[in-house]
Amino acid sequence: MSTHAKRERLLLADLLESAGPEAPTLCEGWLARDLAAHVVVRERRPDAAGGILFKPLADRLARVQAEFAAKPYEELLQLIRTGPPKLSPFSLKQVDEASNAVEFYVHAEDVRRAQPDWTPRKLDPVFADALWSRLERTARLMGRKYPVGAVLRRPDGRTVVANRAAPVVTVTGEPGELLMFAFGRQDAATVELEGEQEAVEKLHGSKQIGI
Repeated sequence: MSTHAKRERLLLADLLESAGPEAPTLCEGWLARDLAAHVVVRERRPDAAGGILFKPLADRLARVQAEFAAKPYEELLQLIRTGPPKLSPFSLKQVDEASNAVEFYVHAEDVRRAQPDWTPRKLDPVFADALWSRLERTARLMGRKYPVGAVLRRPDGRTVVANRAAPVVTVTGEPGELLMFAFGRQDAATVELEGEQEAVEKLHGSKQIGI
């Protein structure tokens, strides 16, 4: 496992452990045990994980995920910490980094920010830049269904266009916050939205890609 993905994996497991299995998360309808089950199924049950993207498999995914959620919570956390089996594509360093660094970052924040006493996490500059690189590559995909134009901007002025429609809303924040916003955690993201009021409201309330 590569550096960012491994660190975020262990951080997610620690947050899930400290929160407890019945703790709320930012994922609608999911407690901490449900989120833990999702992570395990995604890595260890490719026969069911396809339901994350393909609706025809969604029912099978729901059944398998419910089975894992019913397992002892400590077992789920251990499976997260130990990572995918050797034959899994996720065990490859390049796949792990590309697929899991952002996945685990967002889900760790799903646990952290759902707690009443949560505190912001300051990201190291290298990891912040890695998250920004991911945004640069995927912003257009994530923003394709936005109801208005959207530009994502870092405080230092670097920008990426998520949707070229008009009117345009500029969303300003640190890379981690922009990712949370782009993945549908608008209410929990520390960002500033600039643009026409109606456009701002439409973008903030829009349904965006999940993770």
